[in-house]
Amino acid sequence: MSDQTARGALRPGWSAIVDDYAIAGDWALNGALLVVGDAAGSVFGFEGTSGTIRWQKRALHSSGLLAMAMHPDGDRFATAGQDGQVHICGADDGAVRHTIDLGRGWVEHLAWSSDGNQLAAAMSRRVYVSDASGTLLWQSDDHPSTVSALAWSGAEQLATACYGRVSFFEATSGELAQKLEWKGSLVSLILSPDGDIVACGSQDNSVHFWRRSTGEDSMMHGYPGKPSNLSFDQSGSLLATGGGKTVTVWNFAGSGPEGTRPGELEMHVQPITALSFAHQGRRIASGGRDGGVVAWSLQSGGNGVAIGAAFVGELIGGLAWRPDDRCLAAFDASGGVTVWRIHRQ
Repeated sequence: MSDQTARGALRPGWSAIVDDYAIAGDWALNGALLVVGDAAGSVFGFEGTSGTIRWQKRALHSSGLLAMAMHPDGDRFATAGQDGQVHICGADDGAVRHTIDLGRGWVEHLAWSSDGNQLAAAMSRRVYVSDASGTLLWQSDDHPSTVSALAWSGAEQLATACYGRVSFFEATSGELAQKLEWKGSLVSLILSPDGDIVACGSQDNSVHFWRRSTGEDSMMHGYPGKPSNLSFDQSGSLLATGGGKTVTVWNFAGSGPEGTRPGELEMHVQPITALSFAHQGRRIASGGRDGGVVAWSLQSGGNGVAIGAAFVGELIGGLAWRPDDRCLAAFDASGGVTVWRIHRQ
């Protein structure tokens, strides 16, 4: 792996190695720290500018780590694993502040509400919602199948996906507020920033979406694989989807995307495994099974051009833009952590 392969807007920064598959990572402390978790259950805090290890917590989850979620304030993060536990840790030192023990099972998904006051965790067919200090507030009844994804609509409602439906629960009470039904296995879920558009990748190689304000629903099909990677831009008008080696970008502005042709971003030679819009503007990064990372600049309609590319040689498991969008981090299957500086072209 060599970040010297970076071209265009991606400029060499730093790289590091963790103990196992780097399955999750995000920026903390306003970009001063990069927190990375690996499949073996360890978590590392790297100095954001140099990559020097500030702290490391090995075997935080003894049976393996499955999910990590950074608090909106960036001062703490949550981890979950195969041991049925959720840890809330301080970002400055990685120390465990609170532990939530959900019993026997794998905790596969975590999500903080937008105000950071509540943390949702999914284990098997149930979701559990705690406050920021780890006190359990409520838990759902069993879903029809294993919960495959979580997403918050602001701080008011929690959305869950499973086979056949998306469910919305009231954040404080856990009461079921809405069900959006679809005959199929939903493998991914994302909400537009205003919470109105609900998009899900399906096992049948399609993307299904609903507009909550109108009750309208539709489907985009023809993907060669499952669209497991979805990302909305901050305006909620552009939805980028994987499902093959092409990044497909749908434009939800006006009456779209029905009846419109999506943008297609082609450079990867193997399927997309990670997508992430920058916090501002219309830049997006994609990572692939081919070990490539590409930065794109999009037009308002969804078409775009590559403005930078790099090759790390291993499947890209995740991407994270620094809060100021001046750096991009990638996490790969060999345990590699690579950070590029972003040149503003």
